Amino acid sequence: MKQLRALINQCANSNAPALLRGQSGTGKELVSRALHDNSERAANPFLAINCGAIPDQLLESELFGHSKGSFTGATCDRKGRFEMAHKGTLFLDEIGDMPSQLQVKFLRVLEEKVVSPVGGGPEIKIDVRIVAATHRNLEEMVSEGEFREDLLYRLNVLPITIPALAQRGEDIPQLLEHFAGIFGNNEQNITFTKRSLLLLQAYSWPGNVRELSNFVQRFSVLYPGKTIELSNVPGEFLTGELIELVRCYKISAQEEPSQEAFNEETSKEEAQNNFIGDQGLQESSLRPTDSAEIELYGNDFEQIIELSNSISEIPVEGLPTKDLLNNLEANLIRAALAQTDGNVSKASELLQLGRTSLIQKISKYHLDKD
Repeated sequence: MKQLRALINQCANSNAPALLRGQSGTGKELVSRALHDNSERAANPFLAINCGAIPDQLLESELFGHSKGSFTGATCDRKGRFEMAHKGTLFLDEIGDMPSQLQVKFLRVLEEKVVSPVGGGPEIKIDVRIVAATHRNLEEMVSEGEFREDLLYRLNVLPITIPALAQRGEDIPQLLEHFAGIFGNNEQNITFTKRSLLLLQAYSWPGNVRELSNFVQRFSVLYPGKTIELSNVPGEFLTGELIELVRCYKISAQEEPSQEAFNEETSKEEAQNNFIGDQGLQESSLRPTDSAEIELYGNDFEQIIELSNSISEIPVEGLPTKDLLNNLEANLIRAALAQTDGNVSKASELLQLGRTSLIQKISKYHLDKD
């Protein structure tokens, strides 16, 4: 995201067309506004139009304007978006949905900087910065004859790719805090427990930032000012994938012998102190890490590997194999997290583990406390 911001600042003052690519909900319009607001055109209009949301027969009139009497209902001359955005920026969202007959006319606008209204009339000179956006693969559309190759070249002067939220999980805590501040009722901002943050970072967020925004708004309405523990949230408020992540977390937690006893000891206190609303949402305390556990998992994993390689006979009294393997696994995960500055996505790549599996193991070994 730092690279993206730097690229926006670098491209802002150019008049060259920019093509924004990214999944739906990643914030392409926000990037287009940032390009406009950081440019010398900031004092002039910024107009946006979604090429896929307007019927084909009306889109031409919306973009290029029309003359009186050019079609039924055209009772007066009307300016198009190109003319209205003169000296400013025009954002064309979902450019891949523009009809092929309009693509030819749009290409002429890019090349000659003039607009011809529907129904005739004098050509209008314009000075507009074009920023287009799409979630579709335009190269594939070119090969299939659905998008003009020459138009793609004209638009793709400044390509800017906006990463999906799943690719930048480390941004999720800040985004949650940001939207909690926006939707907080009278500054009653919601927060999330540490393990809930971990689960939300493991979630794929198919709707990207837009989905995250809606997610925070939902809980800001339901539980204003509360700390959210996802494992206690009713299932109807979560997606199927989040429900599965919560289930996997509970399973991994139950694998630890002391967890059940701990839950029995704290359940009454949690019910009394942390009960939230009629839905039964409560904030559970994280299990404290005991000093012996820290000592066990603090051993150097290279020594463990060296010891295992040198073993030729198992001692008569036996070996704590499970503890040794857990020790090794925990230290490998700790080393990967340290090497990636706590970036779970990059650590999962280093360890060749799925992000969900890694999240479960981080919870299992309580590495989220480090």
